[in-house]
Amino acid sequence: MSKITAWSTNNKINFNEDKPKVMIISRRKRKENKEINIYLNNKPLQQVSTMKYLGIVIDNKFKFSEHISYAAERSSKFIHSLSKSAKLTWGLHHEALQTIYKGAILPLLLYGTPVWAEDMRFEYNRLKYIRVQRLMNIKIANAFRTTSSEALCILDGTTPIIIRTEAAKQYLLRKGKGALTQSTDLEVELKNWPHPADVAAFIEVKEYDDKIIQIYRREQK
Repeated sequence: MSKITAWSTNNKINFNEDKPKVMIISRRKRKENKEINIYLNNKPLQQVSTMKYLGIVIDNKFKFSEHISYAAERSSKFIHSLSKSAKLTWGLHHEALQTIYKGAILPLLLYGTPVWAEDMRFEYNRLKYIRVQRLMNIKIANAFRTTSSEALCILDGTTPIIIRTEAAKQYLLRKGKGALTQSTDLEVELKNWPHPADVAAFIEVKEYDDKIIQIYRREQK
């Protein structure tokens, strides 16, 4: 820090000592003293456990559960702000809500996916995003709250949010960092979906046993 201070003095640049933060990143499980004193302009810098860098929240364990919670909370607040204008009987049309979802909420949820996508293997992280998408899908479809999340995605024509996070695999494959045998899902437009009649297998049974049908009736006296 003394070199930074000397460089700023020589180049007539002043650093604001109130903005920089200090964070120690370590995955060691053993307990150890992680309190350090770093000074800038003879003032101690604040030590934190989480830090936001380029829009992504990073913690001192280099896990991204904090970022997933942060993105889910921001999206939920944005969706709740639409409640007054997206009533069942008046307000925004479902097409407008779909545009808002695709243009505002999805970019917020999926920002920096290749960085934190691995943390989606945990169920508690997946549930955070599923709740956000479910909340928006209910408003788009004007459906009951008891409707399942899978049915809401079908009604609205939206891809499940967990599958959308698979974009990280596509990014790694394009960059040549993924395994050659790694499988990934690609988004296909609805018009290019295969027809169920062309996919389902029909089995024709030629041999069958004749069944005797017996009919009984009740006589009334």
